[in-house]
Amino acid sequence: MAAAMAGCATSPVDYGTSLSQQDQKWATPQCQRARAAASDYAVREKTHPGWEFAALGPYGLGIIAATKEHEQKQRRLLARDLHLQCSSLPLPKELQGDMGAASPDKVKYP
Repeated sequence: MAAAMAGCATSPVDYGTSLSQQDQKWATPQCQRARAAASDYAVREKTHPGWEFAALGPYGLGIIAATKEHEQKQRRLLARDLHLQCSSLPLPKELQGDMGAASPDKVKYP
């Protein structure tokens, strides 16, 4: 529910393709690692098992909402990292602010 109110975060892979490939940071090893991490996350997000079974239990909707909120946060963290590693432009407002201490490369997807 909180994720629905917060809005959907763009896929990190889609965000990465929106950045300029002409930017001096684009060809750096850091940018290449950030793009690979975004791509890996996108694959894991598409292949993880669905949460439909959780809706059957008494806490199912809460579990689904928490999972969706976590996915949105991870998308924003990866998009932020992509921007910082691959673009010389200032960080967009939607990617600014404290997004928590978790780093996208340290979080394990279920």
